[in-house]
Amino acid sequence: MAEFITRLQLPPLGVLLSMLLILGILGCIMDAFSLIVILIPIFYPIILEVGYDPIWFGVIVVIMVEMGLITPPIGINVFALAGVAKDVPMYTIFAGIWPFVGAMVVCIAFLIVFPQIALFIPATMVTAR
Repeated sequence: MAEFITRLQLPPLGVLLSMLLILGILGCIMDAFSLIVILIPIFYPIILEVGYDPIWFGVIVVIMVEMGLITPPIGINVFALAGVAKDVPMYTIFAGIWPFVGAMVVCIAFLIVFPQIALFIPATMVTAR
């Protein structure tokens, strides 16, 4: 799969954005664990082949999966919140998630433009030889 993607001659950003689109769409209809177990074995070799850092990509995947947990139509976390706050209607809870989705999109944009944000602390853990 990684060789096929690299033969397509897509720019690395195009590959990343297509993966984020897939994560976003599937995140709306699947739970987090299933999504990670199914897609990471497919995406990981592609990310390595394109030249992205796997730790950085892992941070982005976690944010995308969490975004999927609050977006309709499934929104598992929203249903959990509706179970706790029984007096709040479901449409009010779903209307209240959009600022959080926007913040996550901005966070992912910052991570794409400035990958050092996610890699600063892991870079300090590398031992010198």
